[in-house]
Amino acid sequence: MSQLFSPIKLGPVELPNRIVIAPMCQYSADEGKASDWHHIHVGNMTLSGAGLFILEASAVMPEGRITYADLGLWNDETEQALGKVLTSVRQYSAMPIGIQLAHAGRKASTQKPWDGGGAIAPEHANGWQTVSASDQPFLDSDPKPQALDTASIEALKAAFAKAAERADRLGIDLIELHGAHGYLLHQFLSPLSNQRTDEYGGSLENRMRLLLEVFDAVREVFPKNKAVGVRISGTDWVEGGWDIEQSITLAKALEAKGCDFIHVSSGGLSPKQSIPVGPNYQVPLGEAIKAQVAKMPVITVGLITEPEQAEAILSEGKADAVALARGILYDPRWPWHAAAALGDKTVAPPQYLRCEPHDVKGLFK
Repeated sequence: MSQLFSPIKLGPVELPNRIVIAPMCQYSADEGKASDWHHIHVGNMTLSGAGLFILEASAVMPEGRITYADLGLWNDETEQALGKVLTSVRQYSAMPIGIQLAHAGRKASTQKPWDGGGAIAPEHANGWQTVSASDQPFLDSDPKPQALDTASIEALKAAFAKAAERADRLGIDLIELHGAHGYLLHQFLSPLSNQRTDEYGGSLENRMRLLLEVFDAVREVFPKNKAVGVRISGTDWVEGGWDIEQSITLAKALEAKGCDFIHVSSGGLSPKQSIPVGPNYQVPLGEAIKAQVAKMPVITVGLITEPEQAEAILSEGKADAVALARGILYDPRWPWHAAAALGDKTVAPPQYLRCEPHDVKGLFK
């Protein structure tokens, strides 16, 4: 058996292989409610043969959405809409399903990417007042966010916990907290965006405080037989910003709290970032964290496009699982093709068994 198609446990949740479909925003919800597009998209991804599908960043309150068309999980209507999608896809797929709970902070209130992605002012249609660790905007030309006060921070933690309770009712197996890509929890982590002078700013311990408290709030209400992990940006790719050394400290603190996995991406916090994009460009970040944690599984992501490439990352001990995003949108049957290339087996729905190529008989279990 290849490493890629060997099972792995993320805390209490066992995956049949080490291919993770990373959260990918679809910008196709209606006031936070999953739409017909989600029936198509989630159905497609959960028939792919991957080991885990993580639903896109889902806002824990309306003002936490990146765009007005983002998915949410903050009230009965958003819960019920997502429940319909999950009920539908589970008729045909046993793939474990996770959800990424998120708040966009100062990067909220924007246009959809295909409409330019620019910030929308609070007084305009589809816009609202953004919040952050401090009042610095992402771009100088963006409206200023409001710095969260103590009461708002408590409300935020409660919103994450309430969304976790909704996720449990929906039968979701795993929660990933979004602490990456310049969104709110990352905004508290990075000294570039966090200029606070209270217990949530200044020292590394203080800047990590909110993410760790959100983790505690979610872990307290989400059942112990389900997993809770965190996605982080391993570095801001900006001098003086969040970096891999701080990420290692955070990873150790999360592991001490019982975090079931860490998913290591990078960037997104500052327009000044300089990212050396190329195959495996983020793998060293995950590898550095993996070398410093005791047992917590590390998921790596970023331009992992070839089966042999993914297999090498795992067999060389650089990560415990690999995540695909844009690559699996381009090739939704990537796990099938990877199994064929590595001489292994994967799962396909019975409706598709007849497509098994003659030269790889036995591909499907």
